[in-house]
Amino acid sequence: MPSSKDVDIELIKRLRARTNAGILDCKNALIESSGDIKKAIQILRKKGIAKAATRIGREAREGVIMAYVHPGDQLGALVELNCETDFVARTDEFKNLAKEIAMQVVATNPISVDRESIPEETLKEERSIYEDQVKRMDKPEEIQEKIVENKLEKFYSEVALLEQEYFRDPSITIGDLIKEKISVIGENIVVRRFKRLQIGE
Repeated sequence: MPSSKDVDIELIKRLRARTNAGILDCKNALIESSGDIKKAIQILRKKGIAKAATRIGREAREGVIMAYVHPGDQLGALVELNCETDFVARTDEFKNLAKEIAMQVVATNPISVDRESIPEETLKEERSIYEDQVKRMDKPEEIQEKIVENKLEKFYSEVALLEQEYFRDPSITIGDLIKEKISVIGENIVVRRFKRLQIGE
């Protein structure tokens, strides 16, 4: 493992540009990862998510309503993204996050912010379909139930915004992206609601 003296300042700059983390955090992550940028990013993400967990749950009543219209003007989305203070709501970083989430909504067409917000009727219908599918597999009941639960987890990851893979970086979810921003910005961030609009629908 390299010492702090061995860490290339250019590597630190590159890591900072990609993560917005502090100089010392970048240096330590590069030391821990032996200079591997990809591993360093993962280290910073894990630390950021842990740090963000202490802020989740704090009241978030300020924010922005961000609109994104896809080229061609046939498809768009509105997203309400909340934070704790008006100061943060007016920053470019917060507004850019809101725009990214609006673009995600356009790209992936989620039906709810999180799994808890999925309508009960929709869940019942999905579970019923999966149960019918596994009944034809001639497997023990406990295995059938496990398969159904796995299918439901996949369904959540496709339709719940916070559980979807981020369209720019499938290695993280939208929930992870928000937690990373919470650790950088220092305030709780909440997706309150969204609306996707498409011509003819």
